[in-house]
Amino acid sequence: MKINPERLLGDLRQLRSFGATGPGVVRLALSPVDIEARQWLAARMADAGLDPVIDGVGTVFGRSRKPGPALLIGSHTDTQPTGGWLDGALGVMVGLEVARALAENDETRDVAVDVASWIDEEGTFAGFLGSRSFVGDPVEETISSATSRDGQRLADALASAGLSGRPRVRFDASRHIAYLEPHIEQGGRLEAAGKSIGVVTSIVGIRELRLRFTGQRNHAGTTPMSIRRDAGAALVAFIGRMDEAFRQLADADTVWTVGRIELDPGSLSVVPGQADLYLQFRDANAQRLWAMEAKLAELVADFNAQGGVSVALTAADAAEEPVAMDEALQAHLARAAETVAPGQWMRMPSGASHDAQIIARSMPACMVFVPSIGGVSHDFIEDTAEEHIVLGCRVAAEAAAAILLAHRSS
Repeated sequence: MKINPERLLGDLRQLRSFGATGPGVVRLALSPVDIEARQWLAARMADAGLDPVIDGVGTVFGRSRKPGPALLIGSHTDTQPTGGWLDGALGVMVGLEVARALAENDETRDVAVDVASWIDEEGTFAGFLGSRSFVGDPVEETISSATSRDGQRLADALASAGLSGRPRVRFDASRHIAYLEPHIEQGGRLEAAGKSIGVVTSIVGIRELRLRFTGQRNHAGTTPMSIRRDAGAALVAFIGRMDEAFRQLADADTVWTVGRIELDPGSLSVVPGQADLYLQFRDANAQRLWAMEAKLAELVADFNAQGGVSVALTAADAAEEPVAMDEALQAHLARAAETVAPGQWMRMPSGASHDAQIIARSMPACMVFVPSIGGVSHDFIEDTAEEHIVLGCRVAAEAAAAILLAHRSS
């Protein structure tokens, strides 16, 4: 398969201009600049021979004019508040280039490739809103109640963009046979291994929990150490025990993060009476996640048995279970990677969440990664070498052609 690297890179650079901030991009979901970018993307889809719509939640969906079966390729074009230029955007523009490339090739000109830019993968209002709507999740209550961090209502943002009441695109079981999401790795594994392509095996599950330590607020100068019930000190001590216990359960892909600590009242002259620890851990192995949850509950029980400061464990967000990528699609990607970049690819889990984990509920799904320079993402300096962007697109095009032609002949 032949792609047009200049066309691909040119589109990526043009998309980067919407919300460009230094080397990065600020293009929050449904912001005016995001809507402007979506309108531009819809026009590029039309130029490529697709029939584009911006649906009732803001997803841009380009439907091939060819009859199915169709391969759906996509990702997202909204960003984090301090976002990089390729997170999500790469997958959408690779999808568009693959659709054009297959249409320009004699052997594949009659196959159908649909392209999507899902809305709000990054969770400005509600994470994975577009892909959840697509697979039929009941998002109506979310649309009516969700707000952004600055207090804007999702319903008002949709109304301001002129999207309220529009139909929402939905999965078509008679048309869509598989989903492919190209993406930057957002980590440093490929770079460290000297590889150029990652064939994703699974998307990790996530647990987000809050541990609240309750002691006794008191004067920091007049309360002897021997009688203190210091919630902050207890929290710090607990982290050490938790870290040691998790290391005994973990493998090389297990990660855990204390992302936020809050002390009450947070004064240098007051012994904290309450301390909150917000914890996240991720793994692609569901049994290991359950073991980590059980170990955490055991540590809490042991801690409470000691007296002095008590700790309560609650969920901070709904649990996300690991999602395996379709093995047959992985095989297509692996063969494409070996054809395009022999010896330069590896299988690997995704440590980040993606729309593919939502789409996988409705149809077989797969992902392909390209390296992130320095392993950096969700930051203005996020970047990927142009040669890797092009290589990833070539792998995606080879795999897309193979998936569609295999389905046609089956």
